[in-house]
Amino acid sequence: MAIKQLIPENVKAYLRETVQRILNRSLKMAAREQGLDKLASRLEEIVPDITDQYSRFKINNTFLRTKVRCQHSFQISLVQKVINEFERPVIVDVGDSAGTHLQYIMGLYNKKKLECLSVNLDLKAVERIKEKGLKAVHAKAEDLPRYDINADIFLCFEILEHLMNPCFFLHELSEKTNAKYLVFTVPYRKESRVGLSHIRSGQKENVYAENTHIFELNPEDWKLISKHSGWDIVEEGIFLQYPRMGLLRVTQPLWKYSDFEGFYGLILKRDNAWSSKYEDW
Repeated sequence: MAIKQLIPENVKAYLRETVQRILNRSLKMAAREQGLDKLASRLEEIVPDITDQYSRFKINNTFLRTKVRCQHSFQISLVQKVINEFERPVIVDVGDSAGTHLQYIMGLYNKKKLECLSVNLDLKAVERIKEKGLKAVHAKAEDLPRYDINADIFLCFEILEHLMNPCFFLHELSEKTNAKYLVFTVPYRKESRVGLSHIRSGQKENVYAENTHIFELNPEDWKLISKHSGWDIVEEGIFLQYPRMGLLRVTQPLWKYSDFEGFYGLILKRDNAWSSKYEDW
């Protein structure tokens, strides 16, 4: 019998809550250290409730709310680096699960004439977005160019690691749209690997694109794929979910074991210097 089966449920719950309290403090300190805490507070003012951010689980406790807010603040901080180049930016959020990022952007830039669109494979997500009065398209990310959708800025937050062929997807957006920028974030890993954790663990239940990582690559590999697929690197960033200073830096192994150390982001600009060298697209 496994040791964990001998531990009473109330003890498991206590240990789980204790770990979450520690990780919650780690997140808050990390956000403050990396200059994201004020933006996270502002985003919470714009969208106070993110309980239904995802289709398959609820953001229903303090730890999860802090975790998602910090991740969102990192993502929006990347958007802020390019959005002011446009007077009337057209922004398309690919893989959008709830319209939250577009709500943030509209709240932060309410004096701009924004045109926003969400795209998701999950019909429930599309319905959730439309209920907020936002425009949404029910489509696979890979099929997006077929819909004649153009943007000044494409957002792809935590989507590329879920795709069967991220190279093809990125190349389609580069070659078949007029977008100037693509901003994406993915889990941060120091060493690349294939995800597919349900196969690793022998899980027999059905899985879905939303909860299945296929490729979990390190920053250097994501940059290579981006260049190969028709993009140039404008800027990159990493949000670590633990602080580099102070006692809570010791949570780094716990984050690596239970989740990810952080998230990696790239701001890309269309450039076919390398993709044009590949003859077999």
